[in-house]
Amino acid sequence: MSLTLLATTHRVAPGLLTWRAWDALRSAAAVRLRDGHPLLPSLRDAGIVPETVAAPDASRLVGDARSAEIVWVAAPEGDEALMREVGTLVVGDPLDVEVLHGSYDLPGARLLDLVSVMDTLRRDCPWDRKQTHATLVPYLLEEAYEVLDTIESGDLGALREELGDVLMQVAFHSVVAAERDDDTAFTIDDVAAGIVEKLVRRHPHVFADVTVSGADEVNANWEQIKAAERAAKSGDEASALDGVPLGQPALSLAAQLQRRAARMRAPAELADDLGADAGGAGSDVGDAPGSDVGERLFALVREAAERGADPEAELRAVSRVFRDRVRAWERRGQGA
Repeated sequence: MSLTLLATTHRVAPGLLTWRAWDALRSAAAVRLRDGHPLLPSLRDAGIVPETVAAPDASRLVGDARSAEIVWVAAPEGDEALMREVGTLVVGDPLDVEVLHGSYDLPGARLLDLVSVMDTLRRDCPWDRKQTHATLVPYLLEEAYEVLDTIESGDLGALREELGDVLMQVAFHSVVAAERDDDTAFTIDDVAAGIVEKLVRRHPHVFADVTVSGADEVNANWEQIKAAERAAKSGDEASALDGVPLGQPALSLAAQLQRRAARMRAPAELADDLGADAGGAGSDVGDAPGSDVGERLFALVREAAERGADPEAELRAVSRVFRDRVRAWERRGQGA
């Protein structure tokens, strides 16, 4: 006879099994699984009456399978220890043993584990429980910069871990938001749904019947769609500069503002004499020594854009060189 070890994944709904899995379950002389197994209700609904046990007994499974077709439904997390025991028992006295996969993870299935882990941490960890959107902001920025650092340094082997840290921050903010009981509450499913809708809406050449000639036309369509979205949200007050985060580093802020203005074909003279107004009402910043530094930096950002360079990346690159030189100087001094 035979022993079938039926493996399933907990990341799909119980009962969504392959035809081969259901056939094996219905044709077996006995189906066994642990008490409380999530597949138990589906088996009973299908007319299968399984035997439930507190824990598997490898010797009994192998012994019974020598005279009948037995199916053991593995725990959702797998039964590696049981499989090793079965393997040991049949080495000297062979038995037909098959591992049958009754369901499979789809791409992205492990995100369900992240949601589950974050729910548990929020409930059971004192530190995680007291966090808010505001207290989490520094960690989100830190993790994003670590992603940037791994890419710029070429350490692509570490990129997976760093992206995981950013993803955890998204899950963390989502679980915090889900606790609210007003109309600002949302879940991670809402977050995913929102970005899916946005991507589909902004890619009509992929998801609709719009035809494009190349990447430039894709960019043009993208800007038109974004402009329509801004108008729908803000009406007459809508601006192409809406959504530019002022909290980002100053060089990247200047670069993003200039890119947005260039797309609108804003007059170049809008960038003239910026230092005079930089201090704002009642401020003497514009009259302070060196007050033209900001204006000169802004002009350098524009120069970088004209050369096709990223000012933030360029400054980081030379900063890394300076860091390395200082470290080398330190080592030389310590060795003297």
